Amino acid sequence: MRARFWHLGLALAITLAAAGGASGQSYPNRTIRIVVPYAPGGGVSVYANLISGKLSEIVKQSVVVENRPGAGGNVGSDVVAKSPPDGYTVLLHTSALASAGPLYKSLPFDPIKDFAPVTNVVHTQMIVSGSLKSTATTLPELIAEAKAKPGTLNYASSGLGSSLHLFAEIFKNSAGVDILHIPYRGDAPMITAMIAGDVQMAFLPQATGQAAIQGGRVRALAVTGRTRMPQLSDTPTLLELGIKGLEGGSWTGMWMPATTPPEIVLGSQQAMAQVLADPMVAERFRSFGAEPSSNTPAQFAAQFKADVALFADIIEKAKIPKLD
Repeated sequence: MRARFWHLGLALAITLAAAGGASGQSYPNRTIRIVVPYAPGGGVSVYANLISGKLSEIVKQSVVVENRPGAGGNVGSDVVAKSPPDGYTVLLHTSALASAGPLYKSLPFDPIKDFAPVTNVVHTQMIVSGSLKSTATTLPELIAEAKAKPGTLNYASSGLGSSLHLFAEIFKNSAGVDILHIPYRGDAPMITAMIAGDVQMAFLPQATGQAAIQGGRVRALAVTGRTRMPQLSDTPTLLELGIKGLEGGSWTGMWMPATTPPEIVLGSQQAMAQVLADPMVAERFRSFGAEPSSNTPAQFAAQFKADVALFADIIEKAKIPKLD
């Protein structure tokens, strides 16, 4: 194992030195900024903070996390798209970036053309969660209540166009219910709204949803995916409850501005591969219910383009209106 890491580290050092050769300086030689397009305290922030410490050790530079929430992740994404393509500004975003193009009428950036995919970071299931103040204690009960009183129940998301919003809309279409959407600026305020009873349900990332459920703040109603979560073994999958179309989960990945030198992109991916292979980091991710899943820039680019097409098809079939 040590030999494997030594060879990977040597390859990374050679790659990064080559990337800096044109300017006469090695990369990186100053602070790297990871932009999280959601509010602090959410799942992506948890991942970013977990990554930043180990990445800093590997690249021998400071790595800071900057939260830039707004517009379902589009504000932070735009910050990175318009940043200098020098490898010092990185976007850590969810699969919501793949749905942004087909979901919005217009964007200040092009999700495919304006970013250089670096690597997938983790895959995760989602948890359908309910407010403890709701009279519905199971998902079938909530669905029955929603059908009996159309348009009176609310669900939260971490922002318009976020993966949580999109998954909830697919759920509404599959379950045949009319539940109103209330967007928030991240996972933390969304969970706060559920605790207060302002909303009755939400799709939550495992990282924050599992902690909120185990902390007794919200109720687990179901999980996405084809199998139950080991951490919430008593919670049924949506498939078990007859809700189809949500067998997958979500993923979080890393991008740089589009014209970032390929050598820097590749070197950064190799550094992240080391981060995700570290046993302590991997165990922390798994404790959140997230599975580390690094891949190459080319593989991640193919994955991303496939999901853009997939989400476009889902949005059309679910008749989700374009957002302003």
